[in-house]
Amino acid sequence: MTHPPAAPNYIEQQAGSLQSGDHLLLPDGNRSAEIQRVDVETDDFGTPAMVLATLTGGGGLRIAAASTVLILEAAAEVVETPSDDDGSPLQLVEPAPEDDSVDVDSVHAVAGAQDKSGAQDKGGENDGDAAAVVVPPLPPAPPVVSGPSDEDLALIPAPAGTPEAVVEAAAGAHPKSVGVLLLSERLAKGINTKSGSCLKDLSDLAQELFIILKDPENALAVADLLNVLPFDGNRGRWSSVEASLALSSYICRQLGQEERAAVYEKFLRAPEAMETDPFKARINAKVRQRSLNEPNLYDKEIFRSMDNSNPDAEREWRLLRLEALLFLRAHGGSETIGAPELDRRIGNELESVRS
Repeated sequence: MTHPPAAPNYIEQQAGSLQSGDHLLLPDGNRSAEIQRVDVETDDFGTPAMVLATLTGGGGLRIAAASTVLILEAAAEVVETPSDDDGSPLQLVEPAPEDDSVDVDSVHAVAGAQDKSGAQDKGGENDGDAAAVVVPPLPPAPPVVSGPSDEDLALIPAPAGTPEAVVEAAAGAHPKSVGVLLLSERLAKGINTKSGSCLKDLSDLAQELFIILKDPENALAVADLLNVLPFDGNRGRWSSVEASLALSSYICRQLGQEERAAVYEKFLRAPEAMETDPFKARINAKVRQRSLNEPNLYDKEIFRSMDNSNPDAEREWRLLRLEALLFLRAHGGSETIGAPELDRRIGNELESVRS
């Protein structure tokens, strides 16, 4: 179909410089015409005086050479563009034979050739589209920590009797310890692994046995009551299990039981592998690594207690620092504090708390 030209844009030009092909605005000011030929008449002195412009399609104009006229800045051309509703090109169809018989094989051969050609064209287009699409590779997902196997679980000894019997045996080994007696009396009423306060008492009892009383065997026996509990999604209850696992890992490494310590560390990292969304898993890994690199070691609180000459408060803050250091050690250290440095600092804190 024919599209009208854009709105004309005229510029001024001296008539003496007109040339063929210029679109000149006619004297009526509404129409324009293309100049086919330009002739110039001079006066008696040989100076251009009159311009004779012959227009395409017939007619002409006489213009003084010194006059100013308007011509189109760019010639508007009528462009013929095919529209969407244009019909397909005509095809010549030969008349059918007189006997109205049709060569079916020939028809199928021609149709097959056309289909094959069309498929090749579409295939080329699809190949081009596929080549234009760039799919960036997925960023590497954090390594998934697998849970302990049956062989790993075999390294953890089974409790000697009921949980209450294990607590009673530990308390019997230290009858003069007030802290152990208070905790064991509460636990003797019944150990409920769904109770957060009960799990906290078990964790505190294991720490009391190892940190204060230097009894790693009974401390491990009590801690194993917590260590075999799976993560159920409750972070409040899991914090007690987490502290018990970190303590057990350190005790086993001090006793030379590296394989058993590795089992506790697997349990400790089990919640990290429960996220199935790769994106969330990577975000959680970054947040976790940041917390390991920038742990809260309660420096301000300890120094404040020392300045105030409050040994009881200082001891409580140092116990929290020791728990944080044990947690870091169970993770193999961090990017800011290595395992050897952690072992040294844990030893210093143990001496400070036990003194």
